[in-house]
Amino acid sequence: MHATSQILTALADELVALRRDIHAHPELSWNEQRTTTLVTDRLSAAGIRHERLSRTGVIAEVGTEGPVVALRGDLDALPLEDRSGLPWASTVTGVAHACGHDVHTSALLGAALTLQELHHRGELRGRVRLFFQPAEEVMPGGALEVVAAGGLEDVVSIFALHCDPSVDVGQVGLREGPVTGAADSLVVHLSGRGGHSSRPHLTEDLTFALGKLLTELPAVLSRRIDPRAGASVVWGHVEAGVAPNVIPVEGRMSGTVRMLDVQAWASAEEVVRRAVGQLAEPYGVEAVVHYTRGVPPVDNDPAATAVLRRAALTVLGPDGAVATVQSLGGEDFGWYLRHVPGALARLGTRTPGGRTYDLHQGDLVVDERAIGIGAALLAETAVEALAAASA
Repeated sequence: MHATSQILTALADELVALRRDIHAHPELSWNEQRTTTLVTDRLSAAGIRHERLSRTGVIAEVGTEGPVVALRGDLDALPLEDRSGLPWASTVTGVAHACGHDVHTSALLGAALTLQELHHRGELRGRVRLFFQPAEEVMPGGALEVVAAGGLEDVVSIFALHCDPSVDVGQVGLREGPVTGAADSLVVHLSGRGGHSSRPHLTEDLTFALGKLLTELPAVLSRRIDPRAGASVVWGHVEAGVAPNVIPVEGRMSGTVRMLDVQAWASAEEVVRRAVGQLAEPYGVEAVVHYTRGVPPVDNDPAATAVLRRAALTVLGPDGAVATVQSLGGEDFGWYLRHVPGALARLGTRTPGGRTYDLHQGDLVVDERAIGIGAALLAETAVEALAAASA
C-alpha cells in the first residue's frame, strides 16, 4: 500500500462522518459559514496554516518551502429538496448537496491531513495550497474571489476533482483539453400593455411573446453561432400572469447559455441580446436582458492531465483511469486555468452494477468509498506534481 493510502486508512471513518455532517447541514453559495468553521477547526487541530476568505471559504497551505501546487474543493450546496431518504439527508428545507460538494470538501480535507503527515515525515518536496472554495454554484463563481485574494501566487499547477455518478467508484475520468463547457446566466424580463384575453389585438400579448422567445431564441443561436460550438439555451424558470383570462403586463424567464468553444463564448452575449430584441419587436413588448458571463470551459493541460494519470495509476491501479468526454456543464475551475496550468478529473461515485444517478437532482446518492479514494488521489496528485516541478 502506498504512503497516502496508508495514512488515509486511519482517517477513513472520520472523513465519512464529516461528509455526512456536511450533507445534513448544507449551505448555499456565499453562506457556507458552518462548513467553513468545520474545515478551519480541523485544520487548526492538525496544525495546518490557513486563512479564511472575506466571506466564506478557506485557503490553507502545507509545507514550508519549494514549488507550490494547488488543490481545490468547493463547499456550497444547491437550492433544492433532498430526496435521498438517507439517515444523513439534509435537515435544511429547500437546500441539498446534490452536486457532491460535500464529497469534494471531505476529500480535500483528507488530502490536507495526509500531506501534513508527509510533511512531518520530511517526504513532501514543496508546498501544497488548498482552496476550500465558496460559491461554485453561482455565476461567475467563487474561484474569482480566491484568485483576487492572491491564492494563485507562485502556484505552478492546480488540480481538482468533481463527482461523476456515471463512473464507477474506484475509477476516475480523465481527458486532455476541454472537459466542460462555458456557461452564462440569462434572464429576460418582458413588459407591455396587458388586458382582457378576449381582446389580444388591443394589448401587447406578453405571454405569447414570451412563448415565442422560449422556443425561438435557441433556434436563432443555432444559426448565428458556429454549430461546432454546441451552443445551447435551456430555460429553467418561466413566469407570467395569475389568471387565465388576463393578459399580464410583465413576465420573466431565466436559464443558461452554454457552449463548448471559448471563441463562441466571447461573442455569445452580443448575439443573444440582438436576437431577443428582434424576436420581441413584432409583439410590441419591451424586453430587458440581464446577461451574466459565467465561467469559461475547463481546458485540461496535457502535462497536468499526465500528472493525474500517474497518480491514478498509483492509487487505483492500471484500470483506474478511464476516458471521459467534454460536457456542457459549467465549472468555475476554468477561471483558475486562465492563470496557471492544471486539470480536473471526474471522480467515480457509482456503486458498480448500481443505479446511475444524476447531478443536481435531490435523490443523488454517492458510494462513500469515493471520499477516501478522492482524498488519496488528490494527495498523490500533489506529490506527483511537486516531483515534476522539482525535476
